[in-house]
Amino acid sequence: MDFELTEELKMLEDMAYKFAQNELGPISHECDVEEKYTPEIVKKAAENGLVGAWVPEEYGGAEAGCLGLAVITEQLSRVDMGIGLNVVAASFGSEAIYLYGSEEQKKRYLPPVCRGEMVSAGAFTEPDAGTDVAGYRTRAVKDGDDYVINGNKMFITNGTVCGFMVVQCITSPEEKRHNSFSMIIVPGDAEGVTRTKIHGKMGVRSSDTGEISFEDVRVPQENLVGQEGRGFYQLMHFFDTTRPMVAAQGLGLSQACLDVSVRYSKERSVFGAPLGNFQLTQAKLTEMAIKIEALRGLVFKAAWLIDEGRPDYTLAAMAKYLSGETAVFCANAALEIHGGYGYIEEYDVQKYYRDAKILELYEGTKEAEIMTIGRFLLSK
Repeated sequence: MDFELTEELKMLEDMAYKFAQNELGPISHECDVEEKYTPEIVKKAAENGLVGAWVPEEYGGAEAGCLGLAVITEQLSRVDMGIGLNVVAASFGSEAIYLYGSEEQKKRYLPPVCRGEMVSAGAFTEPDAGTDVAGYRTRAVKDGDDYVINGNKMFITNGTVCGFMVVQCITSPEEKRHNSFSMIIVPGDAEGVTRTKIHGKMGVRSSDTGEISFEDVRVPQENLVGQEGRGFYQLMHFFDTTRPMVAAQGLGLSQACLDVSVRYSKERSVFGAPLGNFQLTQAKLTEMAIKIEALRGLVFKAAWLIDEGRPDYTLAAMAKYLSGETAVFCANAALEIHGGYGYIEEYDVQKYYRDAKILELYEGTKEAEIMTIGRFLLSK
């Protein structure tokens, strides 16, 4: 058993962190305050092979696999989880095309994403259907050689900046609900598509999140991804494969919380001694470090198994669950260690605290992960 990253992955890890420090760090505060999306960072990241890094070389990617993506995500999130999300999620939704799309679709959509020329999105969540993905209402009706789409999507990452999106639609309402869905590629600027940026988010404020409405949007039936009526099962598998990336966000954020807390504990003096001299402080730092190390092993193993062709999707759900819990714990502990200073804008800790909570909500709530893990345990 070898727990060491390969030399190539170590180089990727080092490069990703240096990129984050040089490119994300200087604009982090501004982008958070102004809710500013960063297309220039996505372009620079693509030039360094950090966008769509999981994509095979034949489609323009770095072929770093799921583990490589996790490594990149951790290092970017150590500096700014929101801007880091702009980079690693620039290809979000494209996973469905790679997993289920035709060869023509792969060659058309994946290379420009990897080059940073186009951003993709996965338009799945609806105003009344989040975790309950079978509750969707958006419909795609055949008309000649086209689909005509009507409906609404909510909380869509890259919603107002994407060049195209993979949309989950009802195509066969007469079928049982799990057999009624299909995935369809829709250009972001298609006629009838209205995109509205969501403002006032608590965290990851530099990441673009949008509400999308479809009003008689017409796309060719050749934009169907995979098989008609298999969209629900395709989406479940899609989330199985993307959970390690989201879990790696929490890993990076948690590591950032520990890094700044250790530094502050050495620099801050209370009662005539460094803050770190007190057992209560050491207890917080120690628990943070233990949780982070446990999470790193879980995230990397889940990602590695996918690359090995032996995926364990229950393990991926565990990684996602533990990631949210660890990030929230570490952000809270870091804020407590910083005291009043952690509560003001001048210190990054307050931003970590705000960013952390989303990890228990998106890409499957922690309750959804519990159901996934629980069903597996009870099926034995």
